[in-house]
Amino acid sequence: MSNNNNKMTAKAIAGAAFGTVIEWYDFFLYATAAALIFPKLFFPDSDPFVATILSFATLATGFLARPLGAAIFGHFGDRIGRKTALVITLWIIGISSTLIGLLPTYDSIGIWAAVLLLIMRILQGVGVGGEWAGAVLLSMEWGERKKRGLAASIPNAAIGAGMLLASATVTLCITLTGDQFFVWGWRIPFLISFILLIAGVIIRNKVDETPSFKRVADGNQVVKTPILEVLKRHPKQVFLVGMAKFSEHVPHAVFATFMISYVTDNFKISSNYMVNTNAIGSFLSILGIPLGGYIADKIGVKRTYMVGIIFTLLWAFPYIGLIYTETPVLIMLATIVFYLAHNMQAGAQPALVAQAFPAELRYSGTALGTQVAAVFAGGIAPMVCTYLIHTTGTLYSIAVYIGVAAVIGFTGSAFLKNLSSTGSEAEQKAEMIDQAT
Repeated sequence: MSNNNNKMTAKAIAGAAFGTVIEWYDFFLYATAAALIFPKLFFPDSDPFVATILSFATLATGFLARPLGAAIFGHFGDRIGRKTALVITLWIIGISSTLIGLLPTYDSIGIWAAVLLLIMRILQGVGVGGEWAGAVLLSMEWGERKKRGLAASIPNAAIGAGMLLASATVTLCITLTGDQFFVWGWRIPFLISFILLIAGVIIRNKVDETPSFKRVADGNQVVKTPILEVLKRHPKQVFLVGMAKFSEHVPHAVFATFMISYVTDNFKISSNYMVNTNAIGSFLSILGIPLGGYIADKIGVKRTYMVGIIFTLLWAFPYIGLIYTETPVLIMLATIVFYLAHNMQAGAQPALVAQAFPAELRYSGTALGTQVAAVFAGGIAPMVCTYLIHTTGTLYSIAVYIGVAAVIGFTGSAFLKNLSSTGSEAEQKAEMIDQAT
């Protein structure tokens, strides 16, 4: 690689990572608020169970909107380039998050408060649905082919940074505003989104289009309707990518979102403690996910991912057992160990799913496969958990739920193929040159 390429690679990875931090800060900020704040401020006329379900339902609508974002930005990402699509997604989620911080609550305008909250969440979902695949591709396609696992994992590590930033900001606001947090203090983290948005747009605008997309464009290989084409050519790959997503996404939704609400409501443990627990886990993800990507480059992307799934499956029941102790330090330990299992999958997953498609269909295939699955994995997981406990009376039903998700993910990843070098002539030639060197 030339010095110029090395510099642009560094810019691309930084642009992908920083933008991802911002977008997932916004997304996880909403998840935290859905567990702690929105049931009280936007659904106060409901009983606690119904209010929690309704709040998590608005959380789920963000996931429901993600396939729409995947279709829209998958199309543009494969038609006009990864960079342009990513800048647009950043604007969408940043503006919608800022507006959440300005929304009137139920006490001011009644049910319309919940309606407006729902609309903002849908816009967030559209933005995130198009962002993840683009950030992964921007980073991976600028990186060295022999280090694709590590390069592709950086945006996923940035998700952990976004979650850490969201958790830290909420904790700081709870501490500083005290009793006023539920009056006006909760708005501050959402309003900060606008400052982060401007910084992210500036950084991403300095990144050039990726070499892989340039080769597709220069070789006149751009597909007219990439979303339809990927479903026509590679429907099985899209489906298998979705299956593979389950084993990573369901457990993460359980320990990073649902358990905050459950432990706070049912045990004598403060919400601040649970938010801090996730902050520690998120910090570990910043380090652990790139490590997972590095290991994937050494022993294989698929093998690393499947080892992470097995780890997840084995920890599901011990995790619930430690939650049942109602001991804060053991609950923290249980959560952190789950983060370690998640990090191994999250480090290998970006390269695993991106390599499942040729360059001219890579954005569409990667986005569609992961974001449709996100609806049925993380999107509805908090509601499923709430329902399972309400009907079975035991947290161990959630361990079974995690186990089923792990089996689905293991099966999908086992049958997933690497089609990264089966696309355009220019891409195949570049692959052969890199392999030779």
